[in-house]
Amino acid sequence: MTHLICIICPKGCHLNVDEQNGYAVTGNGCPRGAEYGKKELTNPTRVLTSTVKIKGGLHRRCPVKTDRAIPKGLMFDAMKLLNGVELSAPVRRGDVVLADLLGTGANLVVTKSM
Repeated sequence: MTHLICIICPKGCHLNVDEQNGYAVTGNGCPRGAEYGKKELTNPTRVLTSTVKIKGGLHRRCPVKTDRAIPKGLMFDAMKLLNGVELSAPVRRGDVVLADLLGTGANLVVTKSM
């Protein structure tokens, strides 16, 4: 039995996930909590938020994020890849910096026009 706190909404339900029983979830206040508990133990994902270098802009770093969640196990590989990225101003919010990041289907996009 694994104990989690649901992060889907501000309520923060205390979930119990029974791995021995098909990842049955109890303690959830809504169906989204049950889905989160099962997914967190079988295939955890996260949205990656970071910054990359930019030249010719007002600031030296530009904020970016993935447009969808990627497997948690790929976070360090993705961050290593971002270390080598350098943009040139101007960039617009929503511009794709890297398409299909590490084969996940997620795009890395600019989150602030610079």
